Amino acid sequence: MKKILQDLSLGELENFILSLGEKKFRAKQLYEGLTQGKAVEDISSLPKSLKARLCEEYENMPVKIKAKFVSSDGTEKYLFEYADGNVVEGVLMKYKYGYTQCVSTQVGCRMGCKFCASTLNGLLRNLTAGEILSQILIVNALHKADAAGQGAEKRAVTNVVLMGSGEPLDNYDEVVKFLRLISAEDGIGMSPRNISLSTCGIVPKMYDLAKEGLPVNLTVSLHATDDVTRARVMPVAKAYTIDDILKACDYYFQKTGRRYYFEYTLIAGENCDNEHADALVKLLKGKPCHVNLIRLNEVKERDLKALDDKAAYRFLGRLEKGGLSATLRRQIGVDIGGACGQLRAQYLGE
Repeated sequence: MKKILQDLSLGELENFILSLGEKKFRAKQLYEGLTQGKAVEDISSLPKSLKARLCEEYENMPVKIKAKFVSSDGTEKYLFEYADGNVVEGVLMKYKYGYTQCVSTQVGCRMGCKFCASTLNGLLRNLTAGEILSQILIVNALHKADAAGQGAEKRAVTNVVLMGSGEPLDNYDEVVKFLRLISAEDGIGMSPRNISLSTCGIVPKMYDLAKEGLPVNLTVSLHATDDVTRARVMPVAKAYTIDDILKACDYYFQKTGRRYYFEYTLIAGENCDNEHADALVKLLKGKPCHVNLIRLNEVKERDLKALDDKAAYRFLGRLEKGGLSATLRRQIGVDIGGACGQLRAQYLGE
């Protein structure tokens, strides 16, 4: 597989273009075209001779949309295919304040969480920073006409969540590079405050992230109030305790000033009785955090069952009564397999 130009910052592109004997301004033209989601051969400002040289060593386009599905609520789900034939998925969620895109950071995942379809076939490979970025660039280009309504940014995608296939902190270096690329002022220029990174709780990397100077919204998959219960659905709990996670979250808040978030998937008969709600209040009350309750999207290969809506709202009410900041995440894209890993799993099965 060839390298991809989207992995390079503007400064790196300038050095590369100069090494080819070309004028420095060509790097700016190339960078602007790539940022607009164009294939190399479609960047009209570049001479054909240069485009031909570039395509000898680099992919003309690193990713394509292999399939697209649109939900009755407007949510869009994509199956992205890379040059090596591997596929990942992404979701575009449309809100009044803008478009939020959920991106994948790995092909598959090795974390083994029982409620997630992304782990069913294990981890195949990491995505590079440019491959992650390209998911956004191609969707931005697809919705170019919508960008005018999204403020001064002139881009359709205004918010990004790293909650697709893969564990972002298991691909740490490339994910951090992606965060720097997407927040670069000469590129998309997205504020880290508009980016959320979801982790299952790889504690050492949480500390590392806190020191990067990238104050993204840190979200941790908790899903239990004690280590024994958590280990039943999340193997990572055997390596890092809830106490370890809470200490890392506190450190993140100290370094960034950003409150942190916990995802808590409601699994019938597992983690959503009154005593679980009370334990969650005791665990988190007074901390600078918010709890996102999630209705389980059932994975047919697993035996976990979702909680009904009435019980989910009852659990939420108990948290709020206990003084926790909490919400029950609105279900979107259900009719198109909106949950992480479901579309890819279906594609691989077929």
